[in-house]
Amino acid sequence: MKKLTMKAAVCLMAATITFSSCIGSFGLFNKVLDWNKGISNKFVNEIVFLLISPAYAVCGVVDLLVLNTVEFWSGSNPIAKVGHVEKVWGQDGRQYAVKTLKDGYEVTKPTGEKVLFTYDEGQKSWSMQADGQERELFRFNEDGTIQAILPSGETKDVALNEEGVSSLRMELNDGLFFAAR
Repeated sequence: MKKLTMKAAVCLMAATITFSSCIGSFGLFNKVLDWNKGISNKFVNEIVFLLISPAYAVCGVVDLLVLNTVEFWSGSNPIAKVGHVEKVWGQDGRQYAVKTLKDGYEVTKPTGEKVLFTYDEGQKSWSMQADGQERELFRFNEDGTIQAILPSGETKDVALNEEGVSSLRMELNDGLFFAAR
């Protein structure tokens, strides 16, 4: 009887993991892939790929059976790139450092000033913190639109398409729109 209960528990656990219908982000596999792609010489890259190819198989299986399932049920990636810093070129031609946080991003300007963008899961909103002040930027609405909070404190519902973004841009620039060629 005890063996039957144990077999049923194992089968139930395997079914839960196998049939959870989670695609997931394959974070572990992609970390290994990104590391391998980071090798600058394509010949060395290929040799390293061949040598560590079993690591791809192991990471893929761990992602498939464990990490993607955890991500599906919990809603968060257990090995997200928290702490990862990426250099990004701004439209002003200067380089910014963008650090991934658990709940958002920290942007360091070339001057050294930091701006925090944080996501509040309970409110479904994004906020910005700079110069000691925090300001909510927008909230996600149930109908798929966002509620943008304008600098004046007024709110505007905006569709997430070109027309909606254009209307918000006009609102933020007092009806002025600049086109560049």
